[in-house]
Amino acid sequence: MDIVYHYPPELTQLLIDTIPLLCRSKKNVLLFFKGAGFDSPKSQDFHSRINRKDKSVNKYLIARELLSEINEAGENALRVRREILKRITEYEDFSTCWPADQLKAKGLVAEVRRVVNVKDSFTRMQNEAEKEKEIKRKATQEKIRKNQEFNESLEQVKNHLFALFSLDEPQKRGKLLEKVLNDFFHLHGILLKEAFAQYIDDVRGATDQVDGVVEILGNTYLVEMKWTSENVGKDLISQHLVRVYHRGYTRGIFISCSNYTEPAIFISKEALQRTVFVLITLDELVYLIEQKRDLIGFLKTKIDAAMIDKVPYKRMVN
Repeated sequence: MDIVYHYPPELTQLLIDTIPLLCRSKKNVLLFFKGAGFDSPKSQDFHSRINRKDKSVNKYLIARELLSEINEAGENALRVRREILKRITEYEDFSTCWPADQLKAKGLVAEVRRVVNVKDSFTRMQNEAEKEKEIKRKATQEKIRKNQEFNESLEQVKNHLFALFSLDEPQKRGKLLEKVLNDFFHLHGILLKEAFAQYIDDVRGATDQVDGVVEILGNTYLVEMKWTSENVGKDLISQHLVRVYHRGYTRGIFISCSNYTEPAIFISKEALQRTVFVLITLDELVYLIEQKRDLIGFLKTKIDAAMIDKVPYKRMVN
């Protein structure tokens, strides 16, 4: 509990012992509280009893009763409690005390300062601990929120991807494929230097090809996605390799709805002498989405296999 918001028992007793020593008379005690901003019916009652020379009233009784009233006032007396502590802890001129009380008053003021410093330090530590807990709580909530958003977005990607398999129109399928790839790569924080878009060959009228440029682990890759009913052959891989070389990109990724022929894998392996070239199938991406696996980790494994083991087509799905 904040030491200013509510005096703890040990500090309350210290104040009851200290204030009477700092004031030579009972009226001076009342003036001390009034100077701190506190004046209540009880204060007025004490003033009347002092004027009537009521011998049951003494400085300690006044201090005890008024401090109890201030403590019970809660937040309404916050400023008063602060001012009382300020006046006592900053007290330096003990000549206003009775000579016989000066030494004891100095000791009590020093003890009040010590208790206030200790309590304030403890309060500050508590406050810092509470702040840290609040920061962690918010971070956890934010993590949960982001994870929920990620799962919802991933579910949308999955729905769009599965919708592709029921379409026979290449152009419509290509447009949906654009969205799937753009959303999927973006969702995993992969920079789309050129968003995936449907590529149409004016000569052959091809509408089943989607291309994009992405940045993976600091390197740029030209990506081609091809939807064919037959396994991808050497000719389609060669075309993509030519585009990789001509566009100035040193690396390439080919994604196919179907599998790859042996000649296609062979020419991809030969290309590893000059560049990093990776082959992926759509069912591998489906597996990633269904299992909520990390796309970057998946691609890193593929790329490492191509670079280190000279394997352009490392299957990640049994």
